Amino acid sequence: MNIAVNRIMKEFKEIVTNESNGIELHMPEGELTRDSPNAASNKKEIYLTGSVLGPPDTAYTGARFNVDIIVVDTYPFNPPKVRFTTKIWHPNISSVTGAICLDILKDQWAAAMTIRTVLLSLQALLATPEPDDPQDAVVANQYKKDRKLFEKTARHWSNVYANGPTAEPECDAAVASLVEMGFSEEKARSALSTLMWNTSDALESLCKP
Repeated sequence: MNIAVNRIMKEFKEIVTNESNGIELHMPEGELTRDSPNAASNKKEIYLTGSVLGPPDTAYTGARFNVDIIVVDTYPFNPPKVRFTTKIWHPNISSVTGAICLDILKDQWAAAMTIRTVLLSLQALLATPEPDDPQDAVVANQYKKDRKLFEKTARHWSNVYANGPTAEPECDAAVASLVEMGFSEEKARSALSTLMWNTSDALESLCKP
C-alpha cells in the first residue's frame, strides 16, 4: 500500500499547485487508508473525492460535478474506482448510480496515468459523449434521437444538481406539476427525462404499480 500512498501524495501536490483546468482533488480527513468493505480481502483502500467543472460550450458549462475515487492497493498498476456522486444526464454515466463507462478506468489503463489524467478524461467525456458505447442506454437513445432535447435535459439536471447557471423553466414547470400530484421531485424528474418530457407518459409511468 505504501507505493500507492506515496504516489497519491505526489499526485495530490501536483494537482493542488499546478491546476487551472477546473479539476479538484480532495484528501480525506484523518486516516488516508481504510479497510476494504470486502472483509475477506484484508486489503486497504484510499478514499478520495474530486470534482470537474463542466467544459465550455456544453450542456454542463459552469456546473461542478463531484466524484468518489477509491484507490486500490495495486495502484498505479490498476485503475482507481470512480463514480459520479453528483447526478448527471450523460450517455456514458449512469443517471441512477453514477457509474462511468470510460476505457481508461477499465482495460486501457496504464501505470503512467494519474488521478489528474482521470479527472481531465472525465471532463473531456462531458464534452464528447460516446453514445454508441453507453453506460445509460436511455440517455444515449435520447442523445441520438433528439440532440436538442438531450441538451435541454442535461442543462436542467446540471442546474438542479450541480449549480449550473442555466435554468430550463419548461422542465421546472413540468416537474412541479407532477410534484403537485404527490410524486417526489426526483421521481418526477427521472420519469419526465426518460419519457422525452411528455407529462402524460410520465404520469402513466409513475402510476404503474
